[in-house]
Amino acid sequence: MSKPPPGENADSIPPMPASRRWFGLPGLSLIMPFAALAALALGKPEGVGLALMLAAILAAAIMAAVYHAEILAHYLGEPFGTLVLALAVTVIETSLIVSIMLGEGQGAGGAGAQTLARDTLIAAIMITINGIVGLCLLAGGTRHHEQTYTRSGVSIGLAMLATLSVLTLVLPNYTTSARGPFYSPAQLAFVAVVSLVVYGTFVVSQAIRHRDHFLHGEPDDRAHEAPVPRATALVAGTMLMVALVGVVLLAKTLSPSIEAGVSAIGAPKALVGIIIAAVVLAPEGMAAYNAARANRVQNSLNLAIGSALATIGLTIPAVAVTALVLGLDLELGLSMRSTLLLGLTLLVASLTLSTGRTTAAHGVIHLVILATYLFTTLEP
Repeated sequence: MSKPPPGENADSIPPMPASRRWFGLPGLSLIMPFAALAALALGKPEGVGLALMLAAILAAAIMAAVYHAEILAHYLGEPFGTLVLALAVTVIETSLIVSIMLGEGQGAGGAGAQTLARDTLIAAIMITINGIVGLCLLAGGTRHHEQTYTRSGVSIGLAMLATLSVLTLVLPNYTTSARGPFYSPAQLAFVAVVSLVVYGTFVVSQAIRHRDHFLHGEPDDRAHEAPVPRATALVAGTMLMVALVGVVLLAKTLSPSIEAGVSAIGAPKALVGIIIAAVVLAPEGMAAYNAARANRVQNSLNLAIGSALATIGLTIPAVAVTALVLGLDLELGLSMRSTLLLGLTLLVASLTLSTGRTTAAHGVIHLVILATYLFTTLEP
């Protein structure tokens, strides 16, 4: 092992990402995305053995996605690297929701299709802001004691997330044009346009106008690593998309088994959306965790907040257009319990991420809120 440069200690150099250690075997990161796609030919698993095998392939495809995302992020630099991963995952997640709404799974117009977008959105927000952020702050704080980041970028992201969360998931309960937790067609179209405007503003701010607000320290924290060749970055970008497609489609294939398991234990149907959201967000979660362990908590926060914003900003317009064109009912309003937990999440995030410094204690608070959300979903 080479010695660190003068003036630096071993702890100041980010370790090799876990994904690179796990995929040290030649070609494995190139094989697993295609293996996930090939596994689709097996169809829906009929037995436990086949389901476990597909689950193992799914886990390997997720790790392959993390590996290629690390390479692409290194090549693009921040914040473009994290932005690409957030957009890729969200586009595919949105496609999955729309396909189920169109009848490939639970049936168009059924109760599952009505609430799928809402359940996925709240699960994504809870997983990203409480799960990913909490785990990253805990892991980073445990290893590095205290980590710093740029407050202005985090503040911009949280303000936009609070706005979109309330407009899409809370306000439908208090409008009068449509009964119940629904928007009228005109209101749904308005919220879809607003969601695109807010997310587009965030992307322009993060990538162009106020890029420095989403960076901390040196623009490239990986300057000590060898640069990634252009050809390698192109291959990584292509393989990232293949891996993400394989992850989402394989997760969809496994969803009947997940539904059967959820029904067997008598859990609410919302648990299915939580499981699928967790699987789809796993590549971003692993990338954020690796960044926090390498003392790059700014990257972790960019990923988590950007993912939550992308989920709402891209999912709502897509499902709104689908619902309006096909005449489907789209139930968006949260229950009072979920509304309270959403409000608590946004309040705590605004407090823990307002100082520019993070500790393990902040991470524990977020993880407690996530655990409460999961427990009250199983035990309403």
